[in-house]
Amino acid sequence: MGAVMSPNNGLQCGEIYLPSGWARDIAIEFGAAGEIAAVRPAAPEDPFPKAAGPVLPGLPNLHSHAFQRALAGLTERAGPAGDDFWSWRQAVYRFVPKLAPEDVEAIAAQLYVDMLKGGYTSVGEFHYLHHDAQGAPYDDPAEMAHRIASASERAGIGLTLLPVLYAQGGFGGTPAEPGQRRYVSGEETYIRLVEGIAAESDGQRRYRFGIAPHSLRAVGPEALARMIELIDGLDSSAPIHIHIAEQIREVEECVVWSGCRPVEWLLANADVGRRWCLVHATHMTAIETAGLAGSGAVAGLCPTTEADLGDGLFPTVEYVASGGVLGVGSDSHVVVDAAEELRLLEFGQRLLERRRNLLRMAGRESTGAGLYDLALTGGTQALGQEVGRIEIGARADLIVLDGDAPVLTGKRGDDILDSYVFSGGRELVRDVYVAGKRVIESGRHAAENEIADTFAKAMRRLLAD
Repeated sequence: MGAVMSPNNGLQCGEIYLPSGWARDIAIEFGAAGEIAAVRPAAPEDPFPKAAGPVLPGLPNLHSHAFQRALAGLTERAGPAGDDFWSWRQAVYRFVPKLAPEDVEAIAAQLYVDMLKGGYTSVGEFHYLHHDAQGAPYDDPAEMAHRIASASERAGIGLTLLPVLYAQGGFGGTPAEPGQRRYVSGEETYIRLVEGIAAESDGQRRYRFGIAPHSLRAVGPEALARMIELIDGLDSSAPIHIHIAEQIREVEECVVWSGCRPVEWLLANADVGRRWCLVHATHMTAIETAGLAGSGAVAGLCPTTEADLGDGLFPTVEYVASGGVLGVGSDSHVVVDAAEELRLLEFGQRLLERRRNLLRMAGRESTGAGLYDLALTGGTQALGQEVGRIEIGARADLIVLDGDAPVLTGKRGDDILDSYVFSGGRELVRDVYVAGKRVIESGRHAAENEIADTFAKAMRRLLAD
């Protein structure tokens, strides 16, 4: 006799986006560990609820600095000398000393609820706010990391936690600035931090760990090599993320230091491959672009943040044409909307080239579907989790679009994805499942009011002076 199915362990889908393409009248069964246990034709006797619209795999958000969500809307005034990435960074440094561990947890929990509503079902947290306001480690060096993990648990989002090593202020061992004191770790403290996160995440289906050497300017060659050795000893498949080539000044300083550009240096001096995610990589030569594409690493692109900071445009057309893998993240969270990241990725190239539909994938007529597939593949690889596809064995991370939304009326197949990416966005996300659990229902989170109240109290205190 077969197991009795519960209404809570499956979903009937009128229209669903599978790895093989669009399908109709499909039932998904969720396993006890939150995995997809079956994908099959729906039957009249299925007890599962019916999805309220088209069903998509949830998108991974591969790059997040959760605490920076608190700065949204507070950095849009230029000083007398103008404004750029480096002056924005000073504004962040002035804000950071105010943050207590409970503030970081409150901000992250609210952000992660917003991410779920925005179409993301997992996040790579590039976590570098480690110490107290004086720069001293907490009794448990992983105190802030535990707060991030707790926030992800409250929200119900999948997490790849990437503790950051920030060892110096600039290329060649330049001392750290006072504003960086909460980031900078000695190697011994950092090792304890990573080991604490590895222990906390061990055996957790929604929680993975990796490491994040902050950047070539903040981590010298010797420290970088030792940290790779550390992570190999703990988990040789764990992700490695690094900021690189985001700013022209960074590229110029790297050339002075090493004689090489940042991506050029990294590809020549580290075993860059599929477990790596190079975040931004905005300023590359054609040779670097082809080299990164050929490495199998993921380019982690954050179009709304890169636009907000005036970083520049990644050479997306050339990179994709070379077979490069990419994913998207919301980074500083000026915007938290998966569709908008994809839309801006394409629109930036249109403005640059003065042509349309530039990021069409081979064999795909739909630009929206091709972009979504790219971001699913790259985000899944970068987070090191079994997500990003609706098939047996993958985690049951799904988003259900609002089938009653006017912009989706009469749409079928890839027209749904084109409408979602280019003419919709987070307002079309109705229900969200992570590991088979519905965490957003009809646009709301079960703990929404409590999380929002805690966030509001933290923000009022932080902005009181």
